[in-house]
Amino acid sequence: MDQVMIEGLSLETVIGVYDWERKVRQRLELDLELGTDIRPAARADDLSQTLDYAAICQRLSDYADANAHGLVETFAERVAALLIDEFGIRHLRLTVRKPGAVAAARAVGVRIERSVD
Repeated sequence: MDQVMIEGLSLETVIGVYDWERKVRQRLELDLELGTDIRPAARADDLSQTLDYAAICQRLSDYADANAHGLVETFAERVAALLIDEFGIRHLRLTVRKPGAVAAARAVGVRIERSVD
């Protein structure tokens, strides 16, 4: 399976379990590997036959703007479901980082993989 990659997508959202975190927007960084077959798009040189990464980035930005979550884990699961449901992605690997969440670490986060049978 081919992979469409989006690396270092920076989004602002309300995320966190502490009271102060529920009042501010924080940055999340996403890396995505989205499984698809790129051959039809490559043959026809046609964007409509592949995953439109600009549209995916915009949709994720809109989602982050409109939703708040306590856990990075919840954000990751919901983003994975959104990508599968709205873009027909059959397999994905998603890394979500929350920079600055722990003073001694550059970032903390989760990496998940999901597939549709």
